[in-house]
Amino acid sequence: MAYPPTSSSRSLPPTASARLLVICLFFGLASLAWGYNIGVMASIYVHPGFVKALHKPSKATTGTITSIYYLGTWTSYLFISHPLADKYGRRVAAASGIFITGIGAAIQTSANGPAGIAVMILGRIVCGVGLAIVSTSVPLYQSEVAPAKHRGRYVVINHVGLVAGLAVAFWVGYGLSHWETPRGTYFGWRFSMAVQFIPEILFLLGVFFCPETPRWLVEHGRSAAARKSLAWLRALDPADKLVTDELREIERDVEQRKQAATSQSWTMLFTDGPLFSRFWRAALLQFMAQMCGNSSMKYYLPSIFMSLGIERKTTLMIAGVESTLKIACTVFDSWLVDRYGRRLTLVLSCIVMAFALLLNGALPIAYPKNINRVADYVCIVFIFIYTFGFSIGFGPSAWVYGSEIFPTNFRARGLNIAASGSSIGAIISSQTWPIGMRRIGSKTHFIFMTTNIVSAVIIWLFYPETSRRSLEDMEALFNPNYKPRKPNQSALELYHDEEDNEITSSDDDIDDAPPSSAGAQA
Repeated sequence: MAYPPTSSSRSLPPTASARLLVICLFFGLASLAWGYNIGVMASIYVHPGFVKALHKPSKATTGTITSIYYLGTWTSYLFISHPLADKYGRRVAAASGIFITGIGAAIQTSANGPAGIAVMILGRIVCGVGLAIVSTSVPLYQSEVAPAKHRGRYVVINHVGLVAGLAVAFWVGYGLSHWETPRGTYFGWRFSMAVQFIPEILFLLGVFFCPETPRWLVEHGRSAAARKSLAWLRALDPADKLVTDELREIERDVEQRKQAATSQSWTMLFTDGPLFSRFWRAALLQFMAQMCGNSSMKYYLPSIFMSLGIERKTTLMIAGVESTLKIACTVFDSWLVDRYGRRLTLVLSCIVMAFALLLNGALPIAYPKNINRVADYVCIVFIFIYTFGFSIGFGPSAWVYGSEIFPTNFRARGLNIAASGSSIGAIISSQTWPIGMRRIGSKTHFIFMTTNIVSAVIIWLFYPETSRRSLEDMEALFNPNYKPRKPNQSALELYHDEEDNEITSSDDDIDDAPPSSAGAQA
């Protein structure tokens, strides 16, 4: 049973939009560190100093270094990320993830000599553990502080940070590729790895000045703190009717779920019908987002360009341009995902990527060994088109969808366990690419083209649209026995932040309202 999304005629003051944007952009710093940590490996793999330090690692070895990272993310998603986010809050989880990532990066920077590969693998696993926490706690935070009407645009900032990190990593790699002295050969790739400490330190210094999410505070019985946090986020007085209505709706939803559920165990994601309906969709979406081929593109893009006969420095410059354009595509998606919905953008994304992969697989077969430069340039162009396809769909929307469909008390567990599907998909795809390119060449593109076509069909048939629904009203989509409440003009978080109405305050009596101002933080 599905019910149409509603929207309220009430609007938020412009200050609320500004605060939400600043807060979500700041959390995007953590996502930037995540993207940088991934992107820097692509430039490091082709750096002569790295090749020398690790004694000319084979493609199988670099494939292992790439995929072992996802063993760390998989472990963290299942056993570490969600307990941190549930017990200590979204802020503590994000800060912990960044701190662990910094340790992993420091380990990788020290890799050298006979034990270099083992040190690099250890560092990649540690980074995987930390970035799994970051990759789920950031969109969780963003989805829980944003109003329903524009939740997509704020959660997409998570992916904007990710692709910005990728772009910075490629440009740093390109810049350091000109440092060709013996010292540059030794220190260049290590300096590239260490640059990520800058956003990590900035995030750790500022994260606890941000308010905790009202939903997590209510879930832990801290309604007074939740009211202060919500009032600050909405730029309203704590006694305002909109704040009170939203808080009461969150409290009502949390109480109903506590009464209905005799167990809060993660196993309910598999045993409870409505929860499992959400879980398998979120997990499969994360898996498909990796099997579309993007993981391989992120790690092996310079290698792909070099296979087309392009010199190393030029490949890094092209990769930098590609990643920079990806930022613009992702910003565009922040509007697209709310305007046209999650499902349509995901399907369109799959179609664009499948067509781009088709040409990148077929042209090298038709014109082998770079005998036709026009064909090579067309491949480059369609790598950019592939990037556009990923950036308007799977890149941001997989996280938007997964972060918004679970109820509050299962949101962290649901998203983290579902995100383990991305680790499995990434391990498969990152191993498939180097081995496939060595054995069957450009036909490897056809493998990922097929997964995109299959993904488009699955999404269109089995994924309901979640755009413009409140987090508490997702039950209508995934529970066939759901009984809708009567429409309420002041329903939770359905008001929007467009300047088409003026905010009016309520003089209604409010129980236990704290004497704090609208600017108070939790």
